[in-house]
Amino acid sequence: MSVPLRQQLAVGSYLIKQKIKGVKKYPLVLMLEPLFRCNLACAGCGKIDYPDDILDKRLSVQECLDAVDECGAPMVSIPGGEPLIHKEMPQIVEGIIARKKFVYLCTNALLLRKRINDYKPSPYLTFSVHLDGLKDRHDASVCQEGVFDIAVEAIKLALSKGFRVTINCTLFQGETPEEVAEFLDYAMELGVEGVTIAPGFSYERAPRQDVFIKGLEVKNLFRGIFKIGKTRKWKLNHSSLYLDFLAGNQNYDCTPWGNPTRNVFGWQKPCYLLADEGNASSFQELLDSTPWDKYGTVKNPKCANCMAHCGYEATAVEDTLANPLKALLAKIRGPKTSGDMLPEKQPEFVMTYKKSSISEIPVKVES
Repeated sequence: MSVPLRQQLAVGSYLIKQKIKGVKKYPLVLMLEPLFRCNLACAGCGKIDYPDDILDKRLSVQECLDAVDECGAPMVSIPGGEPLIHKEMPQIVEGIIARKKFVYLCTNALLLRKRINDYKPSPYLTFSVHLDGLKDRHDASVCQEGVFDIAVEAIKLALSKGFRVTINCTLFQGETPEEVAEFLDYAMELGVEGVTIAPGFSYERAPRQDVFIKGLEVKNLFRGIFKIGKTRKWKLNHSSLYLDFLAGNQNYDCTPWGNPTRNVFGWQKPCYLLADEGNASSFQELLDSTPWDKYGTVKNPKCANCMAHCGYEATAVEDTLANPLKALLAKIRGPKTSGDMLPEKQPEFVMTYKKSSISEIPVKVES
């Protein structure tokens, strides 16, 4: 893991306190989504097809800071939309830092050069720049040429000014282990603190459904990546057991309350990825009123192929606390890349298929 010691100690202390208190459902990362508006239209995005009246909504500085206080998570991730569009984002970030929370400001970096002087380097602030691979792959993913070059120059600028910088990489159909390995090598050459990497979630609202990798494909891809990685020094911004999970060696249920989402609609049930399950007016109401047992890969067809870190990293962290020796061995040895994978849990629902009248792509429905 590439996280600085200060952050590891702060998060570790928080986790121990939750255990001592006997708290069963606690947040690890607040997903703070102050707007849905974006300056890109990516093929795999589930956020951009809202009507203009929703895309024009913004959470105020006070609403954002109230959510941070209410939730109490030690880390805050600010996705979107594109957060740098929000005119009060510097004030939001400043307020979070004042609370000594670690904030990851997620951005496609198109506006970063223009807005970077609005921010000051801090051990509590990280620019998490979205890159889905090298130039051709990334520009195809975001459906616009030239974005990769702009993002790379913004990364170099932020690093030169002393900011913490990570890369957030989402993998889609057509990836090969060799291509991903080449990208990770390049990311290390750039000098970023680490890379967050995960398979894309198949948003129902995404413009295209044929871009997502699922199930065994995901595990085989990551096994191939990690096999190459045994001779590399990649800094991946994940726990060792989450990486082992991606390679098919851990069989986890998701922990949706580990990364609760506050957006323009309220507190989103049950997680960052499912947008049509209702909202709560407070974090406590989210915990108390969400039917958590209704969700998960074996319980809900919308969750069937999800392996995203916003659902499973918190589970891996919980497993690390319960089984520190297992986590240490996974860290030392790296994910297992050969032999049998753990058998997948059988779903408690039946999947059938029909053709979409729009795209003729198979769409899963519950029967």
